[in-house]
Amino acid sequence: MAPKYNNSNKPFTCSISTFFLSISFLFAIFLSLFLLSSNQSSKSTLLSSCLISTSTPDSIKVYVSDLPRSLNYGLLEKYWLLSHDSRLGSEVDNQIRSTNSWNNNKIKNIPMYPESPLIKQYSAEYWIMGDLATPQELRTTSFAKRVLAPEEADVIFVPFFATISAELQLGVAKGVFRKKVGNEDYARQREVLDFVKGTEAWKRSNGRDHVFVVTDPVAMSHVREEISPAILLVVDFGGWYRVDSKSANGNTSDHMIQHTQVSLLKDVIVPYTHLLPRLDISQNQKRQTLLYFKGAKHRHRGGLIREKLWDLLIDESKVIMEEGFPNATGKDQSIKGMRNSDFCLHPAGDTPTSCRLFDAIQSLCIPVIVSDNIELPFEGTIDYTKFSVFVAVSEALQPNRLVNRLKSYTNLQKDEFRRNMARVQSFFEYDNGYPGGVGPVPVNGAVNFIWRKVHEKLPVIKEAVVRARRKPPNVVVPLRCHCT
Repeated sequence: MAPKYNNSNKPFTCSISTFFLSISFLFAIFLSLFLLSSNQSSKSTLLSSCLISTSTPDSIKVYVSDLPRSLNYGLLEKYWLLSHDSRLGSEVDNQIRSTNSWNNNKIKNIPMYPESPLIKQYSAEYWIMGDLATPQELRTTSFAKRVLAPEEADVIFVPFFATISAELQLGVAKGVFRKKVGNEDYARQREVLDFVKGTEAWKRSNGRDHVFVVTDPVAMSHVREEISPAILLVVDFGGWYRVDSKSANGNTSDHMIQHTQVSLLKDVIVPYTHLLPRLDISQNQKRQTLLYFKGAKHRHRGGLIREKLWDLLIDESKVIMEEGFPNATGKDQSIKGMRNSDFCLHPAGDTPTSCRLFDAIQSLCIPVIVSDNIELPFEGTIDYTKFSVFVAVSEALQPNRLVNRLKSYTNLQKDEFRRNMARVQSFFEYDNGYPGGVGPVPVNGAVNFIWRKVHEKLPVIKEAVVRARRKPPNVVVPLRCHCT
């Protein structure tokens, strides 16, 4: 007899089936979510690997080479004790001399840096030295940590005021500047090199981990070959590149720069010291002029572009082209001109750049850069295309091309340029507000960004030092090109 069907078992059978179906369904969802999460994580990892890391170390350890005071602050004293300086732009310093106000920082015994625009624009050496001269307990904002033994240091800073040394010679006896006999600047350069090359620190690295501030284009001109292994702080590479026909084998491609002295691999481009006061974005007013330029019309080498641009632009509506000189009157005119203009022209001069670019940034005047070989400070941290207009020389020299391009920008675009510029103004500021620069530096100021940039070079420098150690005696490895 067949068993009677028991209806009471039916609900139980259904609940078992439902249970297993539910478990299977939840497992499928969990597996899908796991695979999706893994896939997203993989994509996120891939994306993050394409981004430039923003993490930075806490500091760079710096040892200051024990040069005598006569090669840094002593040079400033010597400059101020000159009876008179007849060079263009020195009127302000002559006035300071007459009142003896250059030495008002008696507590720290550090003279002020010259106010002459021709010299002040290269004052990075003064502010970097001021940071390192600050007692360590006050240097909580500085990226550079000063150490007392070269063995503990990442880099060795050479505290030679190369700009003041050069300008002293030019002011006293310009005729012997390019000679060695009777040239006090050359004698000082030689004293610096003889000292540092005699140290164990130099011998360990052949100077590769030494830092020189060489912002004036004519500074240390007699010993450039000897300091070429070091980390050089320069405002640009104008006057430094030298084509070596032997290493190039006659090949001087536009895409390959043959160098024997400077390279973006080891050296750091630093800002000129701006000469015009900072304009805060909240103080910005309506601007009446489209394009402004004030400076010397006639330049040499790559600066010949200025004359051609001048002739193209001089009669354009809402364009001001002024022959300018670095004196008090010229400064006032530049302040007014830059603050009243949407764009400020920045053509190459004797070198690819000038302090005019940083005056424009402080004035919130959008830089128009017509200089094909320019190198800029802190690239990799700062994207200049967010607040500057770059124009190829060949394009700028086409009639009406430059002006029409500038007219095409809307007010919204120009306002965005200025807002972005305001965000980086402090990056190009050296002055920390303390006499002689001895005091805490701004976290986002020029001095800290210079040291951060030097820190980026350390892996390349350390590798070069290690490679040099394994070379057999008398083996010479040729200098390589820097390809960009």
